[in-house]
Amino acid sequence: MVTAAEGGHIAIDNVSHVFADHGSEVVALGSVNLDIRPGEFISLIGPSGCGKSTLLRLVTGLDHPTSGEIRLDGEAIRDSHYSRGLVFQDPTLFPWKTIWSNVATGLEARGVLKERREEVDRFIELVGLKGFERSYPHQLSGGMAQRAALARALVNHPKVLLLDEPLGALDAFTRMNLQDEILRIWQERGTTMIFVTHDIDEAVYLSDRVVIMTPRPAQIKEVVRIDLPRPRARNGGSFFEYRSRILESLQLVPESPQPEYSL
Repeated sequence: MVTAAEGGHIAIDNVSHVFADHGSEVVALGSVNLDIRPGEFISLIGPSGCGKSTLLRLVTGLDHPTSGEIRLDGEAIRDSHYSRGLVFQDPTLFPWKTIWSNVATGLEARGVLKERREEVDRFIELVGLKGFERSYPHQLSGGMAQRAALARALVNHPKVLLLDEPLGALDAFTRMNLQDEILRIWQERGTTMIFVTHDIDEAVYLSDRVVIMTPRPAQIKEVVRIDLPRPRARNGGSFFEYRSRILESLQLVPESPQPEYSL
């Protein structure tokens, strides 16, 4: 059995981020504040280029805020660390390695693979890839490759798992199946999840809260708590009410045409 993880508490305090682009400064994030409870499932949604992925990179420690601070369990995040896993839209598996070796990459880099080899097998089974340990990435479907990427991140027992549109390149049926797999793993592991998506239905289906971001420089416009029981019905009336609310907040609902009157 894979033991449950303890989700981490993320505090994002007044975070701004500016980067250089061809000699000019671009303000990607402007005074973002967000408190994410241990074990919570959060989705970030907003216009393309608004800074969602930038915020993920700051939480992982791959970049540093221009101002403000991000803390994990009370300690400021300064650098990347295995306690914060990151899964991209592209699975980014090493093509020359088997699935087993890909999943084991983090443990090998940390020098702990020898004593934790059994965990590689357990996490491969957890994501539904048992029997494909000796396969190579090119032999897998897109959905299976993304499962391998999830296992590679989870085997390090992260307190926080950050997912940057991990299902965006998949077909609709595979996407829905993997949504359910991510929820199952989240419920079994208790890992704090921060999920970037452009799909409003996906955000409502997965999340405890949906964080709606403004166009760049991104700020948090609204946080919508999804008070629906799990498993959630994708075609329920309450589901569509949340969907409509988020569409309206994103200003993606066309204004009703004015009635025409004949004289």
